[in-house]
Amino acid sequence: MKQKRVLDSFALLAYLNNEAAVEKVRKLLAEAQRARQGEEAAQAGASLLMNEINVGETYYILSRSRGAEKADYFLETILPGLPITVVANGFEDIVAAARIKAAHPLSYADCFAVMTAQQHKAAIITGDPEFKTIEHLVTVEWLR
Repeated sequence: MKQKRVLDSFALLAYLNNEAAVEKVRKLLAEAQRARQGEEAAQAGASLLMNEINVGETYYILSRSRGAEKADYFLETILPGLPITVVANGFEDIVAAARIKAAHPLSYADCFAVMTAQQHKAAIITGDPEFKTIEHLVTVEWLR
């Protein structure tokens, strides 16, 4: 059975910015890559998901901190090379995220990570303390 995990922007930015949690994210990416290649060494067959809203959040944070050209490079070159499945949203998904937002003190973008984790029975990978308020809704694997 595959272990599914959802990256939020915090986790991907930790990797892209070579922050303290970079090694843990690198390990998760390596596991996901092995699982994609069908290697038995990937015990749980870990797969990494990321909601397209969280990809957009990563893009705008990079654009603000490094400029649009570097953010475009992330979107066009780096992201496609990572073993991350980007999850698209339909109208029902948007409403599900809105329902989470209405009930919990979490950013709207983070609600898409929660909704994705719920739908895919996955754990969220993050270091963002906002997720402490929803640990009763989904499993959170902390980077810190």
